[in-house]
Amino acid sequence: MPPKPSTPPPVTLPTDEARAWLVSHLGLAAPTYPQGAEGVRALLRHLRHVQLDPLDVIGTNADLVALARVEGIAKGDVYRHLYPGHAFEHWAKERCLLPASAFPHYRERSLETSWWRLATRLERLPEQVLRAVLEEVEARGPITASELTDHGAVKPLDWSGWKGTGKATSMALEVLWTRCEVVVCGRGPGGKRYDVPHRALPDLARAPVGYIGDEGFARWALTERVEAAGLLSRAGGAHWSTLSPVRTSALPDALVREGLLEEVSLPGSPRRYLAPAGFRSRPLQTPDERMRILGPLDPLLWDRELVKYVFGFEYVWEVYKPEEQRRWGWYVCPLLHRGQLVGRLEARVADGVLRVEKLWREKGVKLDDAALDEALTRHARACGARKVRRPRARVG
Repeated sequence: MPPKPSTPPPVTLPTDEARAWLVSHLGLAAPTYPQGAEGVRALLRHLRHVQLDPLDVIGTNADLVALARVEGIAKGDVYRHLYPGHAFEHWAKERCLLPASAFPHYRERSLETSWWRLATRLERLPEQVLRAVLEEVEARGPITASELTDHGAVKPLDWSGWKGTGKATSMALEVLWTRCEVVVCGRGPGGKRYDVPHRALPDLARAPVGYIGDEGFARWALTERVEAAGLLSRAGGAHWSTLSPVRTSALPDALVREGLLEEVSLPGSPRRYLAPAGFRSRPLQTPDERMRILGPLDPLLWDRELVKYVFGFEYVWEVYKPEEQRRWGWYVCPLLHRGQLVGRLEARVADGVLRVEKLWREKGVKLDDAALDEALTRHARACGARKVRRPRARVG
């Protein structure tokens, strides 16, 4: 029997090189995308995953991800420029915007999370309701849940205090969406709009993927997640999400042995990371002078331990914490400048004003007030606000 191939030793990456790699790879060093619609589409193809969150304080997380990287866009353009035809939504690093090219990989499987199970929904839904909702979307789509026929009530799900829908029609849409029998093809004031794949993604509804079965999907999905993260910690955490079972399987080591991924160590850190093959030979963008306001779920912030180690920046998103337990605030966004995380702010848009309620300057790092003013003015314009109000003194 031939000897089992050995896994190559990890590459040691100095901390400053890891920081430069992440900022450049994740599109945060300098503008690398076209302006406007083409830039948003190129951004999604490059990032692979843009995590979604419904909160809209100074833009949704998807807005903030795009506004930090693409010129010539405003709040809401990330959806207007991607739907329909260029994106769909599904589970990846939680619920994400995904490039349309990924749809064939999802089409043949009902991907779930640990807290989002089809079986619990199917127990509550009569099969005839599922058929009726699918037939109506086929006949009337694009369409919102509220525009569909009301099929009565179902017992809502309750997962650790999270309450699901009690409407049969909405739950049926969730099931059909998970199965890729319908897709989200738009977002707006009326909520998500749904359609069938052969209309929303006509070139990809039946496109082949070149592999068979769950193992082929896992290989594809892991390489995509590593590209999306830049450095994917092999320790457990939210950055694995739907791929948590893959983390503890033999697949990561197999892909390293095959040369499809590289294993990385950081000096002084016990953790090991997965990086794209050949990542050190990719050209790095030098950070420009623009300050960027990052969304709480920006890809740079997925792994909070990595952010703390590489950037020396402790970030906790406290939106779901009781107020008395928050160290910083409710919806706090980090500030990136010249490749460093230099502060954080809590702001909101109301009555035509982008109002910064709190501003924290990172200790030991000089925060450039002129660059911050420029960033806030730019962001206010993107949000349709006419003025900016901010504190000058450090708080917190």
